[in-house]
Amino acid sequence: MDLCDYAAYQLVRMIKCKQVSACEVLESTLKRIAAVDGLPGQLDGDRDAEPNKVHAFITLTAERARRQAQQIDRAIQAGEEVGPLAGVPFTVKDIFCVEGTLSTAGSKILSNFVAPYTATPVARAEQAGGIMLGKVNLDEFTFGSSNESSAYQPSPRNPWNTSRVPGGSSGGSAAAVAAGEGCLSIGTDTAGSIRQPAAFCGVVGVKPTYGRVSRYGLIAFGSSLDCPGPLARNVSDAALLLQVMSGADPHDSTAANLPVSDYVADLEKPIKGLRVGLSPDYFRLTYVAAESGELEQQPIPEDYKQAIYRVAGRLAEMGADIIEDVPMPHTKYGIPAYFVISRVEAASNLHRYDGVKYGYRTQQPVHDLHEMYRKTRGEGFGLQPKLRILMGMYVSAAQYSEQYYMRALRVRSLIRRDFETIFNPEGRYRLHALLTPTTPTTAFPIAQVYGDSVLMQFADQLTVAANHAGIPAISFPCGFDPEGLPYGAQLIGSDFSEALLLRLARNYEIATETDQWRKRIPPILRSI
Repeated sequence: MDLCDYAAYQLVRMIKCKQVSACEVLESTLKRIAAVDGLPGQLDGDRDAEPNKVHAFITLTAERARRQAQQIDRAIQAGEEVGPLAGVPFTVKDIFCVEGTLSTAGSKILSNFVAPYTATPVARAEQAGGIMLGKVNLDEFTFGSSNESSAYQPSPRNPWNTSRVPGGSSGGSAAAVAAGEGCLSIGTDTAGSIRQPAAFCGVVGVKPTYGRVSRYGLIAFGSSLDCPGPLARNVSDAALLLQVMSGADPHDSTAANLPVSDYVADLEKPIKGLRVGLSPDYFRLTYVAAESGELEQQPIPEDYKQAIYRVAGRLAEMGADIIEDVPMPHTKYGIPAYFVISRVEAASNLHRYDGVKYGYRTQQPVHDLHEMYRKTRGEGFGLQPKLRILMGMYVSAAQYSEQYYMRALRVRSLIRRDFETIFNPEGRYRLHALLTPTTPTTAFPIAQVYGDSVLMQFADQLTVAANHAGIPAISFPCGFDPEGLPYGAQLIGSDFSEALLLRLARNYEIATETDQWRKRIPPILRSI
């Protein structure tokens, strides 16, 4: 096994004990990137180039990483204390500012923006001894669920089948982790953008409680929904990175000023007596039929449903109490409410990109400031930002605000109330967690859904409710479909219950560690 395939917690132990050096781990990872990644995403790049490669990266910062690894090795040789991520290579979704690097948000309008400071989650990972490999690709400004909308092409592909999408918007993060291009990645989740690609790529992804991880240095999409979080190949590594990133931040007034649990210490504690719910509302999609305008329902595939019930069975074998038929009546309204709220917030956030202070500016002749704004934004933004600006401005206009925006905010409150009801320790259900599929399907083919904004959005129906409610959730692999694509199971918990969700997921890992499906590796790794 190559060093880049070891778990982060194993590498930390090996590096601190001087069994291997941080530089050796880094070089193994850079060798893997050279073998599987292919062309990095670039403006006006060929969307169809090297179809059998992963294409996770926009910017690889190899020399910067080498300097960091050398510093870790010198500190260890000198007997100095090194952090809990000492020598562990990680990638960063290119929606975070990192000082001295291009920070593009996957958009032409930021194609020349070199960040003057580093986002808090990234800075904390580096201060803990992590080695940043570079910036990975994403849907433009995180607007999408497949990673195909990036202005930087070729966009990432799924290591389990390179004709399939890796999910989005943290698709570059999930693909890089699955292919061994860094043990860890820092992504963001606005409607499921960590958990959905984690499910598609067969890795672990955590959306923390809103405010658990600082958003300082994150290029905003929906400010009331965005959550930075970790992606990893196993639950222990995800817990390790979340531990490092979490906590109050004087730069971010929305960061929670509450103590951070020890996510690593309690991972393998028994789960006997924990109550885990199953809801029929999470085993079907509800959508508006285009022709009739009526709500229609479609069950998720039976094989996917049975995969989740097998997870429930394993948890029951370990002592958890499984509670069926838990009602979540407002889950079906999560996507329509998200359509409105996220676009109002996106339109507001996108107004700062005007070509005046930083970023791309049109090179066409202009007669006044307004023309410069119009041409800069017309050339710099892709289709998805333009659609969100137009819709956000429409639904927040004075004459439509009550009809759309205020109604969506009320729906968000009802979704939150559903979770408060099922997690109420004195209520009928008294759940510790809700177990659901992460996604309605496994990874869909490239270009199959892209371009249909409504259909693309409904890929997040099973994840978006946790963002509306501001509560934590984790996605973890639980097997494969008949085509060899990963299933993802999701656990959702009450506010600041990350430690409990991680413990449940880790216990499931322990229960299944000898299962045959755990031995599978992405096909792209078999030929190197």
